[in-house]
Amino acid sequence: MASLLDKAKDFAADKLTTIPKPEGSVTDVDLKDVNRDSVEYLAKVSVTNPYSHSIPICEISFTFHSAGREIGKGKVPDPGSLKANDMTALDIPMVVPYTILFNLARDVGVDWDIDYELQIGLTIDLPVVGEFTIPISSKGEIKLPTFKDFF
Repeated sequence: MASLLDKAKDFAADKLTTIPKPEGSVTDVDLKDVNRDSVEYLAKVSVTNPYSHSIPICEISFTFHSAGREIGKGKVPDPGSLKANDMTALDIPMVVPYTILFNLARDVGVDWDIDYELQIGLTIDLPVVGEFTIPISSKGEIKLPTFKDFF
């Protein structure tokens, strides 16, 4: 009986790995806003949905790293749904306090930017499978605000 159960588990696991799943990528990370105590960046993520029906997004979670340190972390609850058989563009706002940016001064260097790594978890609710998290990551450079950004 145990071997039959193991075969059923293996069969289900094989079928689930071959099912197409939504995929995403970070298309851009830009400066959105500058205020007295923080800088807000905006990550633009595109997600393709291979299914003929929309899929609800439960939550978007992210961590924002630079120079081996976490400089931002957050969640976007209930951001909507993925469009059926289409690409959905999502905007993820990320707030970074100036105190953290000043600690990254050695990474800024001459070109006034920081190297970053962004890790996003897009949690969706798939029928039959249940909640499923799509991992999305990106590395790049972000320009820091200059005095002209304030005026």
